[in-house]
This record gives sequence, C-alpha cells and structure tokens, in this order.
Amino acid sequence: MDRDLFIPDALQVAPKLLGALFSVDSPEGTVSLRITEVEAYMGLGSAGPYDPGSHSRDRRTERNASMFLGPGHAYVYFSYGMHFAINFVCSPAGIASGVLLRAGEVVEGADLARSRRLARRTGRDIKYAQLARGPGNAAQALGITRPEHDGRDLFAAPFTLSDPPQPPAQMSTGPRVGVAGSAGGPEFPWRFWLPGEPSVSAFRRGPNAPMQAGGRSR
Repeated sequence: MDRDLFIPDALQVAPKLLGALFSVDSPEGTVSLRITEVEAYMGLGSAGPYDPGSHSRDRRTERNASMFLGPGHAYVYFSYGMHFAINFVCSPAGIASGVLLRAGEVVEGADLARSRRLARRTGRDIKYAQLARGPGNAAQALGITRPEHDGRDLFAAPFTLSDPPQPPAQMSTGPRVGVAGSAGGPEFPWRFWLPGEPSVSAFRRGPNAPMQAGGRSR
C-alpha cells in the first residue's frame, strides 16, 4: 500500500481500505486484521459538508493534533473513558480528515488478541468473530494505546498496511454508528462495511440521531 492512497480526503479513502490488512507488532507478538468496517470523518479544512461528528470539526487541539499531521499517520484517542480507537489520517498536512477503524477479522495472532480482550473481561470467552468487532475492541486486540501509538507513521514500525489480496466484490454504506444528532443520520452515510462479514458491528443509533438505520450495498 502506498502513502499516496491517503492524500485524498477520508470519504474517498475509506472504501479503499475495506479488505486491507493492518498489522501491529509488539514484544508480545503480531496481530493482523483484515479490515471489514470503517467510518469517514471530515475535519477543519476539508472540502464538502461540515461534519458535526468529527473531533477536528472546528479547531486544532492537543487531543486531535494528530489529525492534522498529513496522510498516513495514526490518530489514537481515548473514548468514553473506557477504550482506545485508531483513525487513519488522510488529506495533506494541515487539513483534518480520518478513517476510523471500526472492525476487522483477526487473520494473525488470534491467541494474543483474545488474551488482550480477556484481560478486560471476567468469566466470559470471546468468539473469534468478536475479537475485533467495534473500534474499542479492534484497538485492544491490536494492542493500540495512546500516547504510544498516537501520531505514529502508519508506514513504519510497529505498523504494516497491505493492499487487499483482492478487491471486495461488494460493500455497504450507511449512517455512522452511535454518532449523536444529524451526524449520525442519513445525511452522513459515511460508514462502509463488507456485507455478510461476521466481524462487522451492529448498527446503533446515536443520541438524537434521525430514526433511520441500515444501509445500502453497491
């Protein structure tokens, strides 16, 4: 995979990441995901509609600074005081847009991914398809944290990004999961996923988001 892929904004990049392989190395070992679900977020300086769901919609802050680093960097944040999530930064430096990794199929390092997930749970096993389902679970399975991985180059250790072995035959689009207000409604069908993949997360309407769920395939 080439860094030039990430020069366009997140809306153009997001569907191209479906099926791609994303690996993270650590002293414990390597975990690799086949990406099955992503969401696009547009920020300050981006062309197109204002995105009220983006962390970087209005200004640069200490928290979102990595979103402005330029194509092919990692933006990692702590969500709901519970878990980390990772975005693939897109657009030229100074313009904020990113693709949130929502879910993937673990294709390498399943035992390590499971041990990381179980460290946060007690008394319950985790099914294979659930290991990296949802952005917090995906980051945990990969061992991603902040500040360790925030702002890092996606094309340097400990990361590896590889093109899909073959282009997906079909993908679906729809509103983003759990995003509040209009940003979580049909006006922003910026969630992309591979239909039929068991690792894909279920749709959950965000607070005060329009009453419309689901998506469409193309």
